[in-house]
Amino acid sequence: MWFKNLQLYRLPTPWTIDLAKLDEQLTRGGFARCASHEPMSRGWVPPRKDSGLIYSNNRQWLLSLAVEQRILPASVINDEVKERAEALTESQGYAPGRKQLKDLKERVTEELMPRAFTKRRSSFVWVDPQSGWFVVDAGSPAKAEEVIEHLRFCLDDFPLKPLHTQLSPTSAMADWLAGGDAPAGFTIDRDCELKAMGEEKSAVRYVRHPLNDEVHAEIKAHLAAGKLPTKLALTWDERIAFVLTEKLEVKRLAFLDILKEDAEKAAENADEQFDADFALMTGELTRFLPALIAALGGEVAEAADGASAPAPMQRVSPAPAAASSAPANLTPPWEA
Repeated sequence: MWFKNLQLYRLPTPWTIDLAKLDEQLTRGGFARCASHEPMSRGWVPPRKDSGLIYSNNRQWLLSLAVEQRILPASVINDEVKERAEALTESQGYAPGRKQLKDLKERVTEELMPRAFTKRRSSFVWVDPQSGWFVVDAGSPAKAEEVIEHLRFCLDDFPLKPLHTQLSPTSAMADWLAGGDAPAGFTIDRDCELKAMGEEKSAVRYVRHPLNDEVHAEIKAHLAAGKLPTKLALTWDERIAFVLTEKLEVKRLAFLDILKEDAEKAAENADEQFDADFALMTGELTRFLPALIAALGGEVAEAADGASAPAPMQRVSPAPAAASSAPANLTPPWEA
């Protein structure tokens, strides 16, 4: 139940859709097993066995998208096509052409698909309609987009927007590493990654390295040489450990043991454990996310026409940088 990655999006504050109406519209895309001829099937399933398609607890909602795929490796198809192509060559006296091979491959795929094994995975979505958070537990934007695409298919109106902050994560992480300290409430942990912006994309990674004076000096030298941070491990309020990425993704999210122990004490069975885990997790995230956004200079406001308001101008002094949509255009703090 505990989320491990956060792909962050914004909804209107508050999002006023009725819970019963949302549940009704989700049934348009309920999950069904892969048919024998289908390579993939996806749809909504109950997040908890008896919850319906939306699990609701203290005005926080949880959705779950199930994706089932047939596992048919390309090597299996290619081997079968090769064997049949050799038989065709022998029977017709010449090798099959490109179109004939294409038709043969399609026929082999259709024949083998019903015999392929299936694999199922699920993606959880946390929705906070009051604060306007839409968060997908996914390791990549592509997996999150899979969820969003299916939700757009189901809903009559889905006013989702990406999250933008005044400071890009790259700029903020560079400031924190150059100064050797994170903003209030956060501490820098022992992992980080820096990459050059050139074609070779040379990278330096620190894994389980404490940020002592020696390591700090090395990192400052890499920053001065033009490398920019793409990942940085942090801890918030001694309660949540995570890795922030250049794309404003939260990865390797870990709720510290004391939080999970509190949830276990409050539960007597599996359903109560689920309730306690979800309530505690969402309670922490509703405090953590605003703190993270504040550390990145705050959220970019929306203009009256719905477009993002213009970002502040770039800094010309060592003060914190203003927003920039492309890290390559940043003025690094050590060169300002």
